[in-house]
Amino acid sequence: MAGIVMGLMGKGRRSALGMMLAGTMLALLPGGAARAEGAGPAAELAARTCATLAARVDEIPGSGPVFLRSYDNAYAPGPTSEPALSIAAFTYDNALAVIALNGCGKRPQALRIGEALLDAVTLDRAGYKGRLRNTYRAGAQKQRPIPPMGWWDAVENRWLEDPYQIGTATGNVAWAGLALVTLGEATGEKRFRDGAAELARWVADKTADPRGPGGFNGGVQGFDNAPQLLTWKSTEHNTDLVALFGRLGKGWEAPAQAARGFLDAAWAAGNGHFPVGTTPDGVTISHATSGLDAQLWPLLLRDAPEAWRGALAYAERAHGVDGGFDFNDDRDGVWVEGTAQAALTYRALGRRADADRLFAGLLADISPGGFLWATRPAVLTTGLAIGPDSKTDDFLYYRRPHLGATAWATLAALGLNPFTGTRVP
Repeated sequence: MAGIVMGLMGKGRRSALGMMLAGTMLALLPGGAARAEGAGPAAELAARTCATLAARVDEIPGSGPVFLRSYDNAYAPGPTSEPALSIAAFTYDNALAVIALNGCGKRPQALRIGEALLDAVTLDRAGYKGRLRNTYRAGAQKQRPIPPMGWWDAVENRWLEDPYQIGTATGNVAWAGLALVTLGEATGEKRFRDGAAELARWVADKTADPRGPGGFNGGVQGFDNAPQLLTWKSTEHNTDLVALFGRLGKGWEAPAQAARGFLDAAWAAGNGHFPVGTTPDGVTISHATSGLDAQLWPLLLRDAPEAWRGALAYAERAHGVDGGFDFNDDRDGVWVEGTAQAALTYRALGRRADADRLFAGLLADISPGGFLWATRPAVLTTGLAIGPDSKTDDFLYYRRPHLGATAWATLAALGLNPFTGTRVP
């Protein structure tokens, strides 16, 4: 209820009620108001997004495992015409929500999502242990094994699934592992760390690729009877893996070095920035487009070289737009999730004034339901393709209330680095 009340204030407008609610939430955050540094834009953003994330979990009856819907269609301008998104709970978004909720001091809500991730790790429907699908159905998770996303098509009179959603992207597995490591560190319960290690083993066994710059490939896409190996490699995915293997610690040094070696090779090939990864041959560095997360996330890694800070200067030039950052370098609008990532990166590098400037804009990105919009324009290009069979750059973002954008805004507002599990000023 609190998340809905705050959301209805809309577009970042501050009111006496809004500040009262923000103050109440700050008292509940780890470290209280001192952690979020008073009543500035970061503190207000943390209060409002923490309340919204917790409310979304609490709306699902019971206390058992849940996945949250990635796109908050109830508060979008109109119903989505895409059944594949209407009740979709993307693994990446839910992993972010776990880390954010734990940082908010909302551990019971974080645990409900974490338990669903842990159950999904235990046994995939195809018999894999340690494999996660990119997307599950939102809501209470009562079936075992937890089924991936699918929907009944009344026109075709059959059950349908999306090849990306039932696939397994390496980076999504890494983020789920980081979420479970976070819960393991927070609770002291070994089963969460064991679940993260199971995910790391799947990645090491199924996606390691020593060709060219080494590292790990993109994962698997497609239906269970005809899976397609994604042979390209992603700078973002390998960054995620450096963080996961590093958090797991002893025994994971070799795969951590392989992922880090890929980043070093990408940096060397980028001449002052990080290319998005390789072409499908797994060897040739791709310069076809630029990705904001590829520039920012390596800077959040523990022991990131100081030279890598040049990637932020590159991001400002190539991705910077009025009020924030675009996903790619065509600069056709603000990608809200990436702008939140930039705010956290600014904080991590000691540029708090730049972060606060972005926080003020992120407050205005809060939708009526409390989630942040995924974009400021109606449609945002990325320069990427959804899958190996795509004929065009068809991976687009739309202006929908988005769980991932909301969770990143929470992490940035709290100053919580999801790769290290530590706070930044």
